[in-house]
Amino acid sequence: MNTVGPKQRLSTRLAFLAAGLAMSAWAPLVPFAKARLALGEAQLGLLLLCLGAGSLLAMPATGLLAARFGCRIVVLASGALVCLVLPGLAFAPTPLLLGCTLFAFGAAIGTLDVAMNVQAVIVERESGGSMMSGFHGLFSVGGFIGAGLMAAMLYAGLGPVSASVVVAVLVALSLAVCAPHLLHEPDASERDAPLFVVPHGAVIFIGVLCFLCFLAEGAILDWSALLLTAAQGLDASRAGLGYAAFAIAMTAGRLTGDRVVRKLGGKRVLLLGGLCSAAGFFGAVLAPTVPLALVGFVLIGLGASNIVPILFTAAGNQSAMPASLAIGAITTLGYAGILAGPAAIGFVAHALSLNVAFAGLGGAMLLIAASARLGAASKPA
Repeated sequence: MNTVGPKQRLSTRLAFLAAGLAMSAWAPLVPFAKARLALGEAQLGLLLLCLGAGSLLAMPATGLLAARFGCRIVVLASGALVCLVLPGLAFAPTPLLLGCTLFAFGAAIGTLDVAMNVQAVIVERESGGSMMSGFHGLFSVGGFIGAGLMAAMLYAGLGPVSASVVVAVLVALSLAVCAPHLLHEPDASERDAPLFVVPHGAVIFIGVLCFLCFLAEGAILDWSALLLTAAQGLDASRAGLGYAAFAIAMTAGRLTGDRVVRKLGGKRVLLLGGLCSAAGFFGAVLAPTVPLALVGFVLIGLGASNIVPILFTAAGNQSAMPASLAIGAITTLGYAGILAGPAAIGFVAHALSLNVAFAGLGGAMLLIAASARLGAASKPA
């Protein structure tokens, strides 16, 4: 029988940190892969889809695996695959092999993502307090550390393969430390969960909201710099400030989010977060100066920071289907939003304008605010 205490909570945080480390390590390797294989933009874009395809195919099955075998074995198996595959991204000698490696990396990351969130839902529920924002905050911290460390090692002259091995070792060490206290038995209420359940009821609604939130995050990653250069005339060398402001605000919001949710309740935080993010999107579009546009990106990050953690808590507490399968379903929909976001914004920007596309994202955040009742499971202390 699983027991949940401080060691299990710490292990969950370390799992999120390790996943963030691993996921972010790929970004600094992209230019090296492009140059090594002499890839054009179109070829690189197709290869990058392999990562998303691997994640999307693996995620729906992960909830079933966690329900059958427990979180520990799924987290450790997927984490081991991540560590083995990561260095391969730095030396895959052909586009085909790089695509296969990206697919395997995406599948491993996607499996790890769902399994650690299943553990987080169980730990939070058994502990009786809001913890999901803090767990997701550690993923963001891991992302900063992983990307920064990789960039620093590459800048210092370390080769891509050696640098990726260093990160893989750090991920392996993090998982080794947390391994003894990961939940080793399936949740008792889900041992007899069916092999497959079509998402329905509240799970579909929660998944759509996750899709909208992740779509907004993906759009900011890919389009915020262009918005600042096109609408504000900011020099391209400083256009990354928008995403930096967003990412820092989101990380800060998640690291303090558990206290906020405990004080205000998930329902109120979901309402205020959606309104804050919507104001940020509208502000970034309408701001007359660059500093005010950056304030808009800060508001987006702060507002959105606790939306997904609250939605994951809601998925864990709904009764329409087993929690582990629900987590797999909404995570899959969320990642679909990340993949669809850049393309959707591009289509709208081409047909209308980038400002209209970002205003549409503000409207999506208002829909999330209107769905604040889903946060009722996280009540103020």
